[in-house]
Amino acid sequence: MPDQSIPEARTVEAPPGEAVSESASPGEGISRRRLLGTAGATGLVLGAAGGAVGYAAAPAGATPLTSLGEDMAMFHGKHQPGITEGLQARGHLVAFDLAAGASRKEAAALLRRWSTTAQRLMAGEAAAQDDTDVARDAGPSSLTITFGFGNSFFSRTGLEKQRPVSLDPLPDFSSDHLDKARSNGDLWVQIGANDALVAFHALRTIQKDAGSAARVRWQMNGFNRTPGATAHKMTARNLMGQLDGTRNPKPAESDFDKRIFVPASGSTDPAWMANGSYAVVRRIRMLLDDWEKLSTGAQENVIGRRKSNGAALSGGGETTAMDLEKTDAKGALVVPINAHARIARPDQNGGAAMLRRPFSYHDGIAADGTPDAGLLFVCWQADPLRGFVTVQRKLDRGDALSTYIRHEASGLFAVPGGAAEGEYVGQRLLEG
Repeated sequence: MPDQSIPEARTVEAPPGEAVSESASPGEGISRRRLLGTAGATGLVLGAAGGAVGYAAAPAGATPLTSLGEDMAMFHGKHQPGITEGLQARGHLVAFDLAAGASRKEAAALLRRWSTTAQRLMAGEAAAQDDTDVARDAGPSSLTITFGFGNSFFSRTGLEKQRPVSLDPLPDFSSDHLDKARSNGDLWVQIGANDALVAFHALRTIQKDAGSAARVRWQMNGFNRTPGATAHKMTARNLMGQLDGTRNPKPAESDFDKRIFVPASGSTDPAWMANGSYAVVRRIRMLLDDWEKLSTGAQENVIGRRKSNGAALSGGGETTAMDLEKTDAKGALVVPINAHARIARPDQNGGAAMLRRPFSYHDGIAADGTPDAGLLFVCWQADPLRGFVTVQRKLDRGDALSTYIRHEASGLFAVPGGAAEGEYVGQRLLEG
């Protein structure tokens, strides 16, 4: 869990001069987003199928739709959604394997369906067919849906020559206890939203859209603190109680795109990966019973930061640069030599950096009473060998935190750039 923080959440707006479309396509009726905006004014709106429904005006004093529900990310763009947006309150990660006999043609049709669904749901509209009404009363709620390709996808579709070298399997690490049934996959979908029902609705719709073309290989559910739950914006906490992600690359930094996204030119990656990124997905179980036996001071020595405010043990505030050479009165390093934050620092790893965008998870209590809980670690980088692999190899050799975590599932996925208007995600690969 490298020592990097997440960009602040924000509402994505249309480019200058372009309006966010709220109009319905022919035969669709009014969109959910317009429905929500109209309900308070008229007291009677049209349903997704265009028929009148009996939604009365909200009673006096009712709480209106908040900004939490109104926030909307854009589907079309240079990059896919779900990478630079802030952490969402609810997330689902799901991998699919193509059905036996499914070819490049079926894969293209599937990505076309999924892209249409993602565009509609992210705008707060109903699914094109057989919508379940689970998210009927909600706004977009910062929903993002992101698609990626696993190593095995290319051989399954006859596209081996288009498989990026960067998608070679991750090396083995000594801390790995990987369940192969919950690792990798032909296709990967990341879903995030600030409302649990909106996120579930997207998951269910994506699964139904797969039809006979693909089957679910594995699926994981996660969560984060709901935006607005704290008095001010701050770095998220994980289930160990630590501020998690203080040194994440930030979009405002001059080298952010170079670190996180594949360039449109001058890259060894295939052309279809331009403006895309690579996602490393790891299910990291936290051994919370062991962790919680430690004193606060011992926990801080494992991480190298204060639990209260995320400040380095060398002093200052959360964003104060860590002094790796500072010693105490006895001459001992204030930040222990094996502290997680020290080992994971980009300047200790040849500048290697990744954009972390994780979810916590809790999958119940085991028979022995231990919680099955931890982190659905998702990180983004232009080159996973220079990003995740470089840092994880360093952590693998002596990170104090490794005693209290266990890597139980893993995946690496090539996530192409965003779809332009009229395109579907992956079209340049599947039709190029």
